[in-house]
Order: sequence, then C-alpha cells, then structure tokens
Amino acid sequence: MADLTLEVARKILDAALAKAGELKLKPLVVTILDARGVLKLAAAQDGTSLMRAEIAHGKAYGALAMGMGSRALFQRAQEQAYFIGAVNTIAKGALVPVPGGVLIMDGATLLGAVGVSGDTSDNDEACALAGIQAAGLKANAG
Repeated sequence: MADLTLEVARKILDAALAKAGELKLKPLVVTILDARGVLKLAAAQDGTSLMRAEIAHGKAYGALAMGMGSRALFQRAQEQAYFIGAVNTIAKGALVPVPGGVLIMDGATLLGAVGVSGDTSDNDEACALAGIQAAGLKANAG
C-alpha cells in the first residue's frame, strides 16, 4: 500500500472508536492525516469539548512534522523544552506534544498519522494504536 486510502482510514477510525467504547472512555475526536499532512478523515463523538478537534489534529500533525509519535515528542519536550517550544513556534502552534499522536506505517513506508483527544493521553494513544493495528498496519507511538 503506497497511500492511505479512505477505506483504510475508516477502518482505523471505526476500530479506534470501538476501543473507546470498550474502555468506556470520555467522548473522543479522532483525526487521520495522510503522509502529506492532509486531512483524510475526522470524527467527533457526541459530547466532546470545544477544542478536542484541534488537539487531535495537533497530535497527528506533530507526529508527522517531527517524524515520531507524540509520546516521543512529549519525552523530548520534558528533556528539551526550549527546542520543542521553538519548533512549535515555527509550526505556528500546530504541535501538541503529548501522547495520542501515532504514525501509521506500512512496513517502512509512512502512510500518515492518527491523533486522538478526549480522555487521558494514554487512553487516547491506546485507541489510536488499536485503530492502526485493526487495519493491519504498524503503529509508531514514539
């Protein structure tokens, strides 16, 4: 698979939301970007709070922009706060360096990223991982 198809993005979305239901999480927003950073698919469950879509997008975008899952960005922000702050300034505030942004890989090929927001960052990440794995792809959370 060279590109992230809408069909695959839907599988990722459905499985991520199914995982959220299984874990009885707060309402989530799931955003899926292709390798270019272009929105492929996004959905908000009923009851999400106001900024969740922007946060989910920022988690996915940050993972793509930096080439690592947002868990790794979170770690880097703790170790090199000035660096992540500077990068986020260059990115016009578009990065959200906390877990929940996961790269979608097909072998060594980057297909895109999933960003999830609405519950704890660890639970958001678990849903992204479940979605990617359900689509038969490899996840890189960092």
